[in-house]
Amino acid sequence: MKTVETENEGLKRAFMLTIPAKDIEAHVDREVKRIAPQVRMPGFRPGKVPPNLIRKMHGESLQQEALSSAVQQGVQALLTEQKIRPAMQPEVELGEGYEHGKDAEVKVRLETLPDVPAPKIDKLSLERLTVEADDSAVDAQIKTLASSQKNWTDAKKGHKASTGDLVVMDYVGTVDGEEFAGGTGEGMSVEIGSGSLIPGFEDGLVGAKDGDERKLKVTFPEDYPAENLKGKPAQFAVKVTGVKVAGETKVDEDFAKSLGLTGLDQLKGLIKDQLQQELNGLTRTHMKRRLLDQLAERHDFAVPPSMVDAEFANIMAQLRHEASHEADPQAALAEIESEADDYRKIAERRVRLGLLLSEIGAANGVEISQQEMNRLIGQAAAQYQPADREKFIQYVQNDPMAAAQLRAPLYEDKVVDFLFSKADISERASTRAELEADLEAEEGHVHGPGCGHDVPAAKAPAKKGAKGKTEAKPAKAEAKPAKAEAKPAKAEAKPKPAKPVKDAAPAKAPAKAAAKAEKAPAKKAPAKKK
Repeated sequence: MKTVETENEGLKRAFMLTIPAKDIEAHVDREVKRIAPQVRMPGFRPGKVPPNLIRKMHGESLQQEALSSAVQQGVQALLTEQKIRPAMQPEVELGEGYEHGKDAEVKVRLETLPDVPAPKIDKLSLERLTVEADDSAVDAQIKTLASSQKNWTDAKKGHKASTGDLVVMDYVGTVDGEEFAGGTGEGMSVEIGSGSLIPGFEDGLVGAKDGDERKLKVTFPEDYPAENLKGKPAQFAVKVTGVKVAGETKVDEDFAKSLGLTGLDQLKGLIKDQLQQELNGLTRTHMKRRLLDQLAERHDFAVPPSMVDAEFANIMAQLRHEASHEADPQAALAEIESEADDYRKIAERRVRLGLLLSEIGAANGVEISQQEMNRLIGQAAAQYQPADREKFIQYVQNDPMAAAQLRAPLYEDKVVDFLFSKADISERASTRAELEADLEAEEGHVHGPGCGHDVPAAKAPAKKGAKGKTEAKPAKAEAKPAKAEAKPAKAEAKPKPAKPVKDAAPAKAPAKAAAKAEKAPAKKAPAKKK
């Protein structure tokens, strides 16, 4: 393979690779041998089809697969030979005029990770706010749990439905006078005030009695998953077939046993443990933010613009999605756009912290063991259909970027724990209210870049292959540095089928829903189970 550097300016690099035709042909031969045992052709025993016939049958696909493999291998060889750590996935472009049987010219453009200055991690000082889960919090949690386990009973005759009541109904929906798919149902139950149906529908049921018939005029949300219904005004002819009221659930031994427990003491113990874990998580979040603030104050170095652009795009996409669900989406979006420069500075800070944490981990021997990696792969594979789990495992094992994504959150945790071990930590007893108020106040400073109170996001690859990323949580999660490694390609956002109801059950009523982009690993990864 011939390599010619065509650009070397700052962090930007570009190369022209020439992959010999014989190397591509060697990949074709390997592909033929790989698929030969599975090829079936009349007149030949399984696995005995001659290679020349296999080439004739699958020539085009074999050539494309071979070319793709040769290019991928060439790019990896380039990165290894040049000792390049790419900031993002390299841009790879096949030269114009390529023909089968000829050498392939490939343009490769990328940004490299910068040389991070020696991290300054001495004399870190942190405060751990300790909060104990008390009995009153446990009792309040159990009361909340009991209130969610509602015991519905038929309302008295003539009872008018109000917020908190359950209405059973039949309905027929129309848009522009025409019925639509999923807009008709019988025996649908909805709790008034639950927000499970599209805006205005539940409000239209307030005051209804058993046997009432109503015509409700509503409008489907702009982000409704069914394209033909987005933003459309609709009318629903509703017949109420029953009204139920919630009876009080008594917190006693029988209630605990109804949850599959031995009794009330076990329920209290489980709730207390859960609350303590939540409090410990808040404490860690608080400490981690303070830690990142100190690191940000001590370090300032150039970061790859492509990484900042990608992180900025992630921030804006999340904020725009959240704004679309505000009471006044247009006003919320306008405010976000007016502060775009501030969010870009936050993105730059996140990227810098990501690179820094990665460098700290690499310099101090922070590693992910193979056993830990196997556990991460197993947990991720469990999200896929059983038939696709093995494919996913192979995909991760063969794709360094995919493996880095899985490894990143745990790697970051280990780096943070290492820094905690180096810091001078004092403890102070606190309350949950004080801790949450402090965290909430920090989130209120998100628009002030450099204040140290934004919520950074993911991470960067370390020199020895260790990667750092974030724990996948939105704004109220731990502070997170931004990821520097290239991601496997995302699947395009695909709107869900047009169903007026929120859940995956057969459509029974109009519901509030937002079309979500389904994330998938790269093109070779199997689709996740729904």
